[in-house]
Amino acid sequence: MADALLRLENVGRVFPTDAGPAPAVDGVDLALAAGSVTCLVGESGSGKTTTARIAAGLTTASSGRVLFDGRPLAELGRSGLVAFRRAVQYIHQDPYASLNPTRTVQSTLVSALLRQRRRGLWCGRSEHRAARSRAAELLSMVDLTPPENYLAKYPHQLSGGQRQRVAIARALTTGPRLIIADESTSMLDVSIRISLLNVLTGLRERLDVGYLFITHDLALAKYFGRDGRTAVMYLGRIVENGPTSRVIGDPQHPYTRALLAAVPEPDPDLTRGKRAIELRSADVPSLTAIPDGCPFHPRCPMARPEPCQLERPVLTGAAGHRAACHRTADVRAELPLLGDSAVTR
Repeated sequence: MADALLRLENVGRVFPTDAGPAPAVDGVDLALAAGSVTCLVGESGSGKTTTARIAAGLTTASSGRVLFDGRPLAELGRSGLVAFRRAVQYIHQDPYASLNPTRTVQSTLVSALLRQRRRGLWCGRSEHRAARSRAAELLSMVDLTPPENYLAKYPHQLSGGQRQRVAIARALTTGPRLIIADESTSMLDVSIRISLLNVLTGLRERLDVGYLFITHDLALAKYFGRDGRTAVMYLGRIVENGPTSRVIGDPQHPYTRALLAAVPEPDPDLTRGKRAIELRSADVPSLTAIPDGCPFHPRCPMARPEPCQLERPVLTGAAGHRAACHRTADVRAELPLLGDSAVTR
């Protein structure tokens, strides 16, 4: 992606533990552009959040580098870091924990706006008045209307969906070009998730803001990133990456197919006719003892002694759709996606 706003190049992060070093992220490459959507999916513990925190500059990479507008974060001066912080915003998973419980919605937004004020935006006595007006506009943009009903409320007086909308409005105070949403809908009721995703989509169309959307739910990735890209992570590595329609419609890695097979279907007829993919093991290997060769081979139903257990596969493929699997040519025949799935259709 030539016009990438943020680029991760061979990024790794190793955490020291009592059992030895744990590579939570290993050799991740991602390109994120304004106005685009990239979904990062995988099981819990796959490294999604650590990757997101590295991209946001909240966690330092042990190896590789993160580039903002073509410049490494480590080489940005004070003004460059300020521009980065304004351009890249982070929405946490738990909105109740990420919002200050002692501040009203108005105080949360106005204080953020005043900290991010630019020369000529507000001046003199009108500064706070302009900030309060802008805070009301931001609430309207995230469908908290009329905003006057929310400005004086505290986080505990809001529902989970309303708190997350306030968190989104706070992220918008800096005029971001990229928002990193870390499981931002996982703590919400299913009925609320789609409406929140629609808000994010509307902001993308209105403000040309891009997203790195972290989720473990392939159905949400299909809905939100339908015209974007999806990367699948396993044990800290990206094992498949490509256009969302191809990754979910025709996955090339056995792990991606196993994730799709595990998605529950709303239609009982589809559920009864759906073929389950039997993994060789339900246990995910420890990060301190990652298997040699393909890290998925202890669980993969397609694994062979050679080369799966001996050689680490690299991402290969055509037309921007790549998978790290030695047996990509056989995956359709051995692990077919049967039935008209609500996710893959």
